[in-house]
Formats: sequence, C-alpha cells, structure tokens
Amino acid sequence: MPFWKKAVICIVTIEVLGNASGLVTLFSLEGWYDSLKKPPGTPPTGTFGPVWLIIYAMMGLSLALLLSKEAQRSLKRRALTWFVVQFCLNLSWTPAFFGLQRIDLALVIIIPMLLAILMTIRSSWPVSKTAALLLLPYLLWVGYATYLNAGFLVLNPPG
Repeated sequence: MPFWKKAVICIVTIEVLGNASGLVTLFSLEGWYDSLKKPPGTPPTGTFGPVWLIIYAMMGLSLALLLSKEAQRSLKRRALTWFVVQFCLNLSWTPAFFGLQRIDLALVIIIPMLLAILMTIRSSWPVSKTAALLLLPYLLWVGYATYLNAGFLVLNPPG
C-alpha cells in the first residue's frame, strides 16, 4: 500500500477515535465544566478542539510512519505497543474527566499517559526520527493538560 494511503487511513482512524471519545465533552461543557474553578492559564474552551484536531493528525502521521518504516521487528513492535498504550490512555481520559466528572480519576490516567507518550517517543526514535518528532507537540500539550488537571483537582476537590 502506498504511504499516502496508509497515512490517510491512520490519520482518519486516530481523528475518528479521538473525537468519538470527546463526544462526552459536549454534554459536560455547559453546566459542570463551566461551574468549575479554573487554574491560571486555562485556555478558552474553543481552543481545545482545534488543538486536538492538529495533534490527532500528527499522531496519525506518526503511526503511519512507524507502520511503514523497515526496522528491526522488536524495535518496531515496542514503538507500536507504546503508541497503542498511550492512545488507549488518551481515549480514556476524556470520558473520565468529562463523562464521569472525576477529576481525580482523570489525573490518575493522565500521569501514566504522559509517561507513555515519553516512552512512545523514545521507542519510536530508532524506527523513525520523524515519527518521534511528530509526537513532541502532543507531549507538550499533555504536559500542559496534566498541570490543568492537577489544578482543577486542587481548586475543585471531590466531595
């Protein structure tokens, strides 16, 4: 399969799955989320959608590169395994935070997600430096989101 087809399939798949998990956000923004005390530096609500659209596209391209590159089988498998781990954590964060309205559970998810993204970048580097570099904005965004998640928890303790 030509790379461009693989890239389109990966990007569309990541976008669809990522945005599907974000559907629960629609039902929580007005009311619950708006009522929360927000940590300093919280961006306007409209920022999140466009940022995730770009990040998911970069993730999809990264995945396509990992799938396409010829590399030692164990290196490629490790990179793809970490990719799947971080993406599963990514898909579970939004339902935890917005769907269940569990800021504490979301923090328990986002910290390992941040570490899994680091491991994805690290394990992708020997397979495709470009694939690894495409994940750096994602790492930075999730680092920022981890700060926000922790801030929301401190300002809005459970109970």
